[in-house]
Amino acid sequence: MSQQSSQPPQPTKSLKQFDVLIGEWDMVGTHPMIPSPVKGHSTFEWLRDGGLLVWHFNWEQGPGIPNAYSLIGHDDAVEECFTLYTDDRGVSRIYQMTLEGGIWKMWRDTADFSQRMTGTFSNDGNTITVQGEMSHDGSTWEQDLNVTYTRKK
Repeated sequence: MSQQSSQPPQPTKSLKQFDVLIGEWDMVGTHPMIPSPVKGHSTFEWLRDGGLLVWHFNWEQGPGIPNAYSLIGHDDAVEECFTLYTDDRGVSRIYQMTLEGGIWKMWRDTADFSQRMTGTFSNDGNTITVQGEMSHDGSTWEQDLNVTYTRKK
């Protein structure tokens, strides 16, 4: 008779490097097409501990930035994680993502609209400063959404 473990099976590769994101964050975003900063709220929580992470962000009402949900996971065959993104506009995208050494990167490369973002964590881990860029031709990059995340106490 085999003994059953009380622990559920663990993913082959863990997303534990994303533990630093878990919790609630206030956001302030700026975009070249929006005249003033936009405030919002973001949450990160495990759907499956170490295997799937849910990221939800809500922006205050007003023009511009859509509310969105993302599911972060990975393929056992590659190092990068993947983010399935969908927003209020009905847009769906797949991004690649890494988080290593206090640097959070997310990107997607397509023929007509590529995006990349780089987030830098403060020394105490309670602030993330994200610079976003976009490209319509894959070679010329311009500012996209920049966001400062501040962990809620």
